[in-house]
Amino acid sequence: MEVHYPSRPVDREKAEHDLALNIKKATSPDETAPKQKHVRKCIVYTWDYHTSESIWIGLKVAPILTDEVQTFKALITVHKIIRGGHPNTLKEAQNQTWLETCARTATGDGMRGYGTLIRAYVDFLRAKLTYHRHHPEFNGNFDYEDYISLKNVDDPNEGYETISELMKLQDQIDQFQKLVFAHFRQSSNNECRIAALVPLVEESHAIYKFLTNMLRAMHRRTESIDALTPLRTRYNAQHYGLIKFYYECSNLKYLTSLITVPKLPQDPPSLIDGGTSLLTKHPQQKSSASSSFSDPEPITEFWKENEAQKQQDLERQRLLYEEQQKQLAQQREMELQSQRMKELQRQRELEEQQRIQQERERLARDQLMREQMQRHAEGRVAELERELLNMKNNFERGQMMLEQYDRRVKGLEIEMSQLNLHAQQQIKSKDEMIKNLQDQLLMWRNKYEALAKLYSQLRQEHLELINKFKNAQLKANSAQEAIDKMERMERDMRAKNLELADMIRERDRSRHELDRLKSSQREDLERAKRDLNEANSRVEELSRSKNNEISSLMSRFNKEKQELEDSLMSKQSFVDDLLRQLEEKKNEIERVAQEKDDEIAIMQSAVDQSMTLVAQMQQSTTESERYQARIDNLMFDHLKDMNEILDSIFQTCIQKIDDSLYELESPMQTGNQNATPEYTLSMIEKATTECSEFSYAFQKFLKSGRSNNHTEVIKSATNFSQAIADVLINAKGITRLSGEDDEISEEIVGIAKITANMSQKFLLNVQSFKLDDLSPSKRSDVVLQSDMDVQTALQTLSKVTEGLLRHTLDVTKKADGEVGNLVEQEMLHAAQVIKAAMERIQTLMSRPRDVGLSAHELNVHDAILESALAVTNAIANLIKCATDSQEEIVAQGRGTSSHAAFYKKNNRWTEGLISAAKAIALATNLLIETADGVIHKTHNLEQLIVASNEVAAATAQLVAASRVKADFMSKTQDRLETASKAVTEACKALVKAVKTIAAKQFEQNEAAIDYSKLTRHEYKVTEMEQQVEILKLEKELTNARRKLAEIRKHGYHDEEEED
Repeated sequence: MEVHYPSRPVDREKAEHDLALNIKKATSPDETAPKQKHVRKCIVYTWDYHTSESIWIGLKVAPILTDEVQTFKALITVHKIIRGGHPNTLKEAQNQTWLETCARTATGDGMRGYGTLIRAYVDFLRAKLTYHRHHPEFNGNFDYEDYISLKNVDDPNEGYETISELMKLQDQIDQFQKLVFAHFRQSSNNECRIAALVPLVEESHAIYKFLTNMLRAMHRRTESIDALTPLRTRYNAQHYGLIKFYYECSNLKYLTSLITVPKLPQDPPSLIDGGTSLLTKHPQQKSSASSSFSDPEPITEFWKENEAQKQQDLERQRLLYEEQQKQLAQQREMELQSQRMKELQRQRELEEQQRIQQERERLARDQLMREQMQRHAEGRVAELERELLNMKNNFERGQMMLEQYDRRVKGLEIEMSQLNLHAQQQIKSKDEMIKNLQDQLLMWRNKYEALAKLYSQLRQEHLELINKFKNAQLKANSAQEAIDKMERMERDMRAKNLELADMIRERDRSRHELDRLKSSQREDLERAKRDLNEANSRVEELSRSKNNEISSLMSRFNKEKQELEDSLMSKQSFVDDLLRQLEEKKNEIERVAQEKDDEIAIMQSAVDQSMTLVAQMQQSTTESERYQARIDNLMFDHLKDMNEILDSIFQTCIQKIDDSLYELESPMQTGNQNATPEYTLSMIEKATTECSEFSYAFQKFLKSGRSNNHTEVIKSATNFSQAIADVLINAKGITRLSGEDDEISEEIVGIAKITANMSQKFLLNVQSFKLDDLSPSKRSDVVLQSDMDVQTALQTLSKVTEGLLRHTLDVTKKADGEVGNLVEQEMLHAAQVIKAAMERIQTLMSRPRDVGLSAHELNVHDAILESALAVTNAIANLIKCATDSQEEIVAQGRGTSSHAAFYKKNNRWTEGLISAAKAIALATNLLIETADGVIHKTHNLEQLIVASNEVAAATAQLVAASRVKADFMSKTQDRLETASKAVTEACKALVKAVKTIAAKQFEQNEAAIDYSKLTRHEYKVTEMEQQVEILKLEKELTNARRKLAEIRKHGYHDEEEED
C-alpha cells in the first residue's frame, strides 16, 4: 500500500505520538464524554495520511478493555472516526476484530452498568460496517449527493433493496438509543451515556434525509405506487420514532450544548408529489443553511486543499459516464427498432385472436344470460315455497307459545292463592302470640304489685323490730354493750388491715413492675448506646478510606442517635413523674389507714389510678419497642452498606489477582528475574499464613453475625490478595531456572494458575450475595473448604518449587542454638567479606604506580578502583541496615519465644535470608577479584560488568527477603531500601565507567585501520572475515546462554557441600 503524506508540513513521528496521546485522553477512565478536540485530531490524522491503521493499533495496545467506561468511550470515539474519517477508514474498519473483543470482555451488566450498552453498541457498529461492505458507494455520513455522484441507480429493485436495508439500520439505531435512555442513572453522571447519543442523532438524521430523497425518486420512477406501500408505512413509523427520539434529546442540556437537535414536522413529508427524481441525475448542491441539522464537529477546513483535485476527478468521471450513456443509448435505439417491428407483427396477430375471442365471448355471454334467467325463475319459486313453509311453522310455534303462556298463568294463579293462604295463617298465629304475651305481661305485673306490697309490709315490720331491738339493747347492761362494740371494732380493724395489706402488696407489685421497666429501659439504653459507640468506631475506621460514601450515612445515623437520646430523656423524665406520683399514692394510702370513713372511696381511687399508670407504662413500653425497631432498621441498613463495601473490596482483591494472573500467562512478561526458589518458598509460606489469617478473621466475622470485625476482614483480605499476587510474579520468575525443560516451567505456571483460581474462588464464595442463600453452618463450611483448597494448591506449588533446589538447607532439622548462630554467622560472614574487600581495594589503590603503564591506563585503573570502592562501601552500609532490619523483624515477630524458635517457625524465610547473605558475600568477592584481574590484565572489562550485575541482583534478593516479614512503615526497612538504591546506583556507575573505557579502546583500535586504502579484494576478504566472526560469536552466544541456564538450574548447593 502506497504511503500518503499530507500537503501541509507535519512530522509523522510527532503525529503518531500525538495520536497515541489523543486516544489515551479520549478513552480516559473518567465517566465523562470523550473530548471533541481529541476525537477531531484523530479524524484529522486519517485525512492527513489516508489511513487509520495507527488508530486501531493504539486502541489494541491501550489497556481500555479492563474498564467498562474506557471501553464504552472507545466505541464512541470509533463511531465518530468512522463517520468523519477518510473513506479508507471504513474499508480498514471492516477488517478489524477489535469490536468482537470488546463484546467478549463485557460480561453481564458490569460494575457500573455499561456491559449491556457495550454489547449493543458493538452490534450496531458491526451492522453499520456490514452495510458499508455490501454498499461501498455510501460514505460514513450517508451523504446522498456523494452517493448519486458515485453510483447511478436505474434498477428500481436495487433501489428497493437498498432502502430496505437502510431502514433496518435505522431500526437498530432506534433500538440502541432506547437502550441508552433506559440505562440512565439518577445517582450518577450520565455524561458518558449522553455522549453516545451525539453520533446517533447525526447518523439517524442523515439516514432519514437519504431515505426521504430516495423514496421520492422511487415514486417518480415507479408507476405502481402500491408496490412501495410497505416502504412508506415503515418510513412513517420511523418518522414518528425520530420525532420522539429528538424530543427526548432536546431535553438534555449537555447534548444540546454539543449539537443542534433536528426538528422534524409533526406529520411525515409527502413522498409522492414532493422532490424530483434523483436516481439518474446528480443532485444540486444544498446550502448548509437549509438543513435543520448542524454538524458539531466540522472537519472540512482541514482538507479543502484537495477540493480542486476532487472536482477534476469528478468532471472526468462525469464525461466518461456521459460517453458510456451515449453508447448505451445507441444500442438501446437499435434494439428498440427491432423490437418495434416484432411488436407490430405480434400486434396484428393479437388483433385477429382478439376478434375471434370476442365473438366466442359474446355467444358465451348470451348462453350464460339465458341460463341465469332460468336459474333465477327456479330460485324465485323455491324461495316462495320456503317462505310459505316458514309462515306455517311460525303459526304452529305461536299456537304452542299461547298454550304454554296459558299454563304458566294458571300455575301463577295457584301459587298466588297458596301464598295468600299462608300469609293469613302467619298473621293469625302472630295475633295469638301477641295476645298470649299481653296476658303474661298482665300476670307478671300483678305479681310485681303483690310483691311490692309484701315488701313494704315486711320493711315496715323490720323497722318496727329494729326499734324494738334498739330498746332492748339500751336496756342491756353496759358491759355487754362495750364488749360487743369492742369486738365489732376489732373485726372492722382486721378487715381494714387486710384491705390495707392488699393495697400495700399492690403498691409493692406496681413499684417492682416499675423498677423492672426502668432497669429494662436502662439496659436497652445502655445497649443502644454501646451499639451506637461500636458503630461509630467502625464507621470512623472506615471513613479514612470511604469518606465520601459514609459521610451521608454518618450524618443520618447521628441525627437518629440524637432523636433517640432525646426520646430516652423524655421517657426518663416521664418515669420520674411516675415515681413521684407513686410516692404521692403511698402517702394517700397511709392517710387511708387513718381515715376509716373515706378509706373505701380512696382505695378505689388509688386502684383506678394505679391501673392508669400501668396502662401508661405499657404504652411507654410500646414506644420503646418502636424505637428499638427503628434502631434495628438503622443497624440493618448500616450492615447492608458495610457488606456492599466489603463485597467491593473482595472484588478489588479478585481483580488484583486477575492482573497478576494475566502477567503469569502473558509470554511478554518474565516475572521477577531476581527471584530464587528460596525467596519464592518464603513468599508461598507468607501466602499460606495470610490465607489462614483471612479464614480466621472471616470465621470470627461470621460468628459476630457479620456486624463486627469489618476492619480485620478487609486488612486480611488485602494482605491475602497481595501475597497471592507476589507468589504468581515470583513463580513466573523462577521458571527461567528450569533451563530447556519446558515441562517443569509449564507445571509451575499451571499450578500457580490453579492457586490463583482457587484464591479468586475463595474471595468470591465469601461475598454476601453468595452467603445470604446459605445457613450459618454451611457458611462456615464454605469458608473452611475454600481455605483448604487454597492451602492445598499452595502446598503443591511449594513442592514443585522445591524440585528446583538441588540441595536445600532444612533449618527445621537444626537445633535451636545452631539455627540462631547460623543466621548471625552468615550476616557476620558477609560483613567480614565486605570489610576484607574494602581493605583489598585500599591496598590496590595505595600500591606504587607501575612505570611501564601509560597515563591513560593509570587513569583507567584508578577509575575502576574508585567505582569498586564505592560499591563495597554501599554494600557495607546495606549489610548493616539488613542486620538491623532482621533484628527488628525477629524482635517483633517472636513474641515470648526465642530467636531460634522464630527462625525455625519461619524456616522458608530463614533459608531465603541465608541464601541472600551468601549471594552478597559471593558476589562481592567476585567483583573484587574481577577488578584486580582487570588491573593485572587477567580479566576483561565484560567480566567486570557481569560481576557488577551479580552484586545488584544479590542486593535485590536480600532486600526482597527482608521485605517479606517487615512491618508497614518500618524505619529500618526504609533505611534498607535506601541502602539498596545506593548499591544499585554505585553498580550502575561502575558499569558506565567500564563501558566508557571499552568504547575508548574500541575507537583507538579502529583508528589504526584505514579501510579507504584497502583494495577491492582486501575489502571483500575483510568483510567476509567479519561475517564469519559474527556467526561464530552468535553460535558461542547461544551455547553460552544454554550453559548459563543449566548452571542456574543446578547452581543452588548446600553450604556444607561447598565447604
